[in-house]
Amino acid sequence: MKRRVIATTAILTLALSACTTVSVAQNPISQRWVGRSAGEFFAKYSPPLSDTENGSTTVYNWRGGYSRIKLQNGKSASVSCSAKITVGQDYVIRDITLVGDRPGANGASYCEELLAPAK
Repeated sequence: MKRRVIATTAILTLALSACTTVSVAQNPISQRWVGRSAGEFFAKYSPPLSDTENGSTTVYNWRGGYSRIKLQNGKSASVSCSAKITVGQDYVIRDITLVGDRPGANGASYCEELLAPAK
């Protein structure tokens, strides 16, 4: 009976850890930018609009990538991307949360096309 409980616990632990890995892997923007310098991000895409200090982190409100693109349906649209970027005291990006996105020229997310283009 003890072996069954231990085996079940081990299986559940592995299953839950796999779920966490999958959710991170599905976000190409986080894959590209988390762990990199916020200075590099802001230099490439424009400075933040505002910031809020939250203990040992700072959350930047950012909007950029203003452009006019041709959508897959042949129509054109004005687009931009908005995000909250959490940065540690070392000015390294800890998290990026999209707060405004539109369809892109090649898919469902203009922000992904802008911030994590396919290589």
